[in-house]
Parts: sequence; structure tokens; C-alpha cells
Amino acid sequence: MAKDKGRAVIATNRKARHDYVIEDVYEAGIVLSGTEVKALRMGRASLADGYASIDNGEAWLENVHIQEYSQGTWNNHAPRRRRKLLLHKDEIHRLEIKTREKGHTLIPLQLYFLDGRVKVEVAVGRGKKEYDKRHALREKQDNREAHRAIRSRELR
Repeated sequence: MAKDKGRAVIATNRKARHDYVIEDVYEAGIVLSGTEVKALRMGRASLADGYASIDNGEAWLENVHIQEYSQGTWNNHAPRRRRKLLLHKDEIHRLEIKTREKGHTLIPLQLYFLDGRVKVEVAVGRGKKEYDKRHALREKQDNREAHRAIRSRELR
């Protein structure tokens, strides 16, 4: 686990920023069982296929894989179970309104420990078109080349 601004990062969804234009970011708590927390302390999580949804005024994190705890017994958790997110009612209401708009969805960006509690960074994102993804990659590559040129110029 990497330390980042006082928080221990467990998992990041690196592909999310490539596939979506991130509009708003929220920090949410998550309801976990004991073996899930132990598995997360070992860094056993993947946000790759995960998403969040709003159902009956409650926020849920779905399809996030938290590997079973290796020393768990018969009461080990299910790896891809639906987990409740802890947000304020007004935040849930705002998220519900935004996700009703066409093309918007809730994506988990990061899973981390903050003061001994597991937190999830959830973002409202709008899907990128294929040409937007290519343009972003080209822009990133151009910036990298420009920085290399400047750096080589400074070393001379």
C-alpha cells in the first residue's frame, strides 16, 4: 500500500480517468465485514469493473472485487458482493440527479485507509468517445516530448 497525503492507498482505478471525463468527486465510507477489512489490509482489491448505483435513496458499490481472506473460516465474505456506501442524504440526492442525465455514471476511483477507516473516492463521470481518448493520449505524449526537449536543452 502506498502512502498518499496521509492516506494508505489500497487500490486505484487507473482506467477510469482514461474512459471517463470526471466531473465531481465524493469521498464515501463503506460498510464492510471483518474479513473484508483484513483482506484490504493485505492490499487485495480491484476496482477495475466496479461501479456505484443509487437504489431507494441509498448508495451501493457493486462489482468491486475484494479477494477472500486467506486465513478466513467458513464465514469468509463473498468477493463481489454489493456493499453499501455511507454518504449524506443531500450528497446521495445530488448524485442521483446527476446520474439521471444521459451518459453519466458513478465510478469508484480509489479505495484507501484514512485514520483506520476504509474510504472510497466515487466520481460522477461522463463516458469519453474513442476520438476523445486518442486526443488525450496524443496530448499527453506531446507534453512528455516537450518536457524531454526542455530537460535536454537545460543539461547542455
